[in-house]
Amino acid sequence: MTALEYTNTMAPDPPHGRVTEKSRRSIKELLLPLFVHVGASGQNLRADSVGFWRVNADRYWMPRLIFRGTQSEEPPIKLAIFAGIHGDEPAGVLAVIDFLRFIEENPILGRAYHLYIYPLCNPTGYEDGTRESRSGKDLNREFWHGSSEPEVALIEQELIRHNFNGIIALHSDDTSDGLYGFVRGSTLTELLLKPALAAAEAALPVNQAAVIDGFHAVNGIIHTAYDGILTAPPGTRPAPMEIILESPHHAPLHLQRKAFVLAVTEIIREYRRMISYSADL
Repeated sequence: MTALEYTNTMAPDPPHGRVTEKSRRSIKELLLPLFVHVGASGQNLRADSVGFWRVNADRYWMPRLIFRGTQSEEPPIKLAIFAGIHGDEPAGVLAVIDFLRFIEENPILGRAYHLYIYPLCNPTGYEDGTRESRSGKDLNREFWHGSSEPEVALIEQELIRHNFNGIIALHSDDTSDGLYGFVRGSTLTELLLKPALAAAEAALPVNQAAVIDGFHAVNGIIHTAYDGILTAPPGTRPAPMEIILESPHHAPLHLQRKAFVLAVTEIIREYRRMISYSADL
């Protein structure tokens, strides 16, 4: 089964392909089917929490899912996938759930990996349907600046603790009419993003503009980014692969989900191939 065939089995989008205030699911409704699936799966998949915090009288938590491939000859490739850091961008949240189910159906794809998946990094923003968390902060401008935001502190702890080989973040842009991505870190990163965007074009077009989101772009690829975004700890060596994927927010939700699954699947496939090739040189 291909990634595109798998995503064709997803549940239909809300009306008009957008999550409205009336149709937007609660956190429990969003995550319960996923955790039921984890409970019924094998030992290579588990779910837990990165940590908890309180907002007034309400208690929130950040879920984490870990997929462990079966290959044991070499140290595993550790990748982290983050979604939902902006609460009004549900496509990435739903796409990582789609991807996790897909890789469970196709375990050979992930056999060389330990995948750490953070499907909902901004639960209060998701509940409120806002870009910011309930504190009013854009969490994706807070990293590595001594932020007091609990979501940021928990993610920074994960990034330091696990020293990931690669980081993928999923976002949606309401000013873009196509897919695009940011590349940072390892020199392999652009070589991974190009085929990822090409694969995702089976669902949505790539934004070919020379300027995207205020940044110079070539074939949908940007090499600079805003200060304070989710990245590896400053000074990490060797530099990990870091990719930010952006879908066009106004596109039908099911097509954004498909595009993300296709792109992430291609990154997983190509990264393992590139690492294996480098080891043979």
